[in-house]
Amino acid sequence: MESALALRLVEGFSPDALSGARLRAYLEVQLPGLDGIERMLAEAALGSRGQAQDTALEWLAKAPGFTAARKRALLEMLAVVFDDRHVPAWDERAFDEAGLHSWALVQMTAVKVVVALAAGRPERVTDEDVRRLVDTQRAPHVWEGNVLLHLSVLHALVRLPGTENLVLAGLGKLTDHQRADGGFPFVSDTDTWCTATAGLALASAGTAPYVLHRLAGHLIGRQLPAGGWSYTDLSCQTDVDDTSVAVQFLHVLDAERYAGAISRGMRSLLAVQGRDGGFPTYTAGAPSEASMTAAAVDALTVRSGAHGPVIDRALRFLAGEQREDGSFPPDWSSSRLHTVFRVLLAAQRTTNRPPAVRRMVQRAAELVRSQQNGDGGWGQQAGDASDVISTAYGLTALCALPGTDPQPALAAADFLANRRTPDGGLEALSDSIGPRPFVFTVPALPEIFTLLALGHLSDRLAPAADRGLLAGAGAAGAR
Repeated sequence: MESALALRLVEGFSPDALSGARLRAYLEVQLPGLDGIERMLAEAALGSRGQAQDTALEWLAKAPGFTAARKRALLEMLAVVFDDRHVPAWDERAFDEAGLHSWALVQMTAVKVVVALAAGRPERVTDEDVRRLVDTQRAPHVWEGNVLLHLSVLHALVRLPGTENLVLAGLGKLTDHQRADGGFPFVSDTDTWCTATAGLALASAGTAPYVLHRLAGHLIGRQLPAGGWSYTDLSCQTDVDDTSVAVQFLHVLDAERYAGAISRGMRSLLAVQGRDGGFPTYTAGAPSEASMTAAAVDALTVRSGAHGPVIDRALRFLAGEQREDGSFPPDWSSSRLHTVFRVLLAAQRTTNRPPAVRRMVQRAAELVRSQQNGDGGWGQQAGDASDVISTAYGLTALCALPGTDPQPALAAADFLANRRTPDGGLEALSDSIGPRPFVFTVPALPEIFTLLALGHLSDRLAPAADRGLLAGAGAAGAR
């Protein structure tokens, strides 16, 4: 998507800042392996038109319900970008700013400008809208490290008068992110996220403390002033996911040494808890989400005595979000087991569970046990072929269940062991989602989550007397 947007911008604006030929070559090489909306966008950028309506509806169905109006408006924007003749529908609900975090606010504003001008509604573009977009271009780098947002803003600005120099400068910033294959990524990097999750995984494997403290030192340097963490050091938008995992890792490693950072991280989490007891991804007032709530509970349980009522409310929220089949609403992963394994870890670390929470755990456990494939692994959705990351989630979930038959867990470990590549990595299916429901690849995650899952398994198999740092890390969750 990012490469298609960049190509359209370059060919429409005709600057010399980027090579349209390299972008076109990248998309042509990728096209045979694409499907769904990514194929539709690549084809549109290359000048052909496919069957868009069914593809768009299928894509919309994968997004969380509370984002539906904004996602439909995004599709309208993309249609305008790739077809100057398209007259988009206008839906005022898509441009409600309530509860939006900084990235969503900028994305929504860029979409609003493009759609308003194409729909013949220029009066809907305000001075505040323009200021918000222009402000993202004042940084010397791509704003918040988010290449997709940057491209969206440029597509909006290029349609406004007097912005030629801004757009040219913005295209110049993109050159730092064009890859050797000619294409563009979604974001600059996910280094903070990978460091936190890798820290937990390495701790679960008994890695030497001096290595873990180096990782912790890096994370301490990335903690933002109010206590939260973001996915990269280029971003100031904190989120519950990164903050929760960073807190867990620091606690597992040395709760006393990192007490101050842990406390500030917990304050950041508590500041966004919703009235319903759940936690959103980014900001207070946004809809609570099951996956983020489970992550926050898992972090807060490291000091459960201080946060008992908060944890109880969060668990009740989770029980209310669970579906009949034991799964939860879509989150930031392609795999239905992502939220499930986090919920089971969070519940494992709590006591005195009310009946609704016990039922939640039973349903989630049944989902995990019943949908393991014959090869020992799990797929992203029911009936899918097994993949490494989903299997790592499933194995971690099994290890969170007391009294579990060890054979399914050992079969899962065997599946993972047989997915090694010649260079020592793991065969993997992309799992991360952003913006929802677009899938992107974080190359380190298959190894990180496999190592974390095997750490949980080792913890369950090890004699109680041998459990030290491993026990703490084995109880911790991750994205």
